[in-house]
Formats: sequence, C-alpha cells, structure tokens
Amino acid sequence: MLHDLGELGRVGRALSAALALLESERARLERHYGETPYGDCEAGGARQTLLGIRDLSRGVGDALRYVALGVGYVSLGLDERADHAVRMARMRPVGVPSGLDRMARPLGADTVRAMELVRDLGDFFAGDVALAVEVAFAAPRATYPPEDWASYGRRRVEPPD
Repeated sequence: MLHDLGELGRVGRALSAALALLESERARLERHYGETPYGDCEAGGARQTLLGIRDLSRGVGDALRYVALGVGYVSLGLDERADHAVRMARMRPVGVPSGLDRMARPLGADTVRAMELVRDLGDFFAGDVALAVEVAFAAPRATYPPEDWASYGRRRVEPPD
C-alpha cells in the first residue's frame, strides 16, 4: 500500500499538539485534585476525571507512536511493517473520546482544544471519531460510570427506539 507521507506528517503533528495539550491538562488536574480516593466511582468525580484525562492522553499518545512508526517504516522501505503500523494508527484511539465521558464539566480548555484537533482528524481514523467527540462534548455532565448499571447495560444491548 502506498502511504502519503505528507498526510501522515499532518496527522502526526496534530496528534503531537493534542498530546501536549492533554498532558498539560493532566498535570493541571492532578495538581487540582491531589490524592484521590480509590473508591471514588462517581461520574465526574475526582478519580473518574483523572482516569478520563489519562485515557485520552494514552490513546492519543499510542496513535501518535503508530503514525511515527509508520512514517519510519515507509522511509526505510519496509512496506509490510508500514502497512501494519498505519492500520494500527487508523484505529480509533482507545479511550478517545470515552475518557471525556468520565470527566467533570466544564471540560478544561486544553482538553477541549485537544479533542477538537482529534475530531478534525476524524476521517483518518476508522469509525466516526468526529461524531463521537461531538456527542461527548454535548453531554452536560459526565456520563460514565452510570448511576444505574442495569439501565446502562440495556441501552448498550437494545437497539434505540
């Protein structure tokens, strides 16, 4: 498969910028919340917010690493390895945007800007990342973990009306 290094470079730069914003936000939130109790399971609570920002950061960082790996393999002429790395980079990053579902509102400016950068790369990723980010942005409060697990389980299994 032929890979467009210019496109991969554009994606890599956007992911790098998003990762820097998320890491800045993670550090800010860790200072803000300090030590969080292990048992805090409330959506939007301190622990869930920190888990959310860490999930977002890890997901974006993993995608960036795969893009960089793909670019490296392309430049070395290792096409099979490049194909695999780029396929992995194109997968929806784990924790993106589901990390937002855990986080207290309002979301921090750096988190919002980072997710806007990822959203704008939506056509790069498999699945509809752009729509998923918009849905997460639209939630007026954190939605995960749910207060009612039985209802949450039914919503995930049953088709919508």
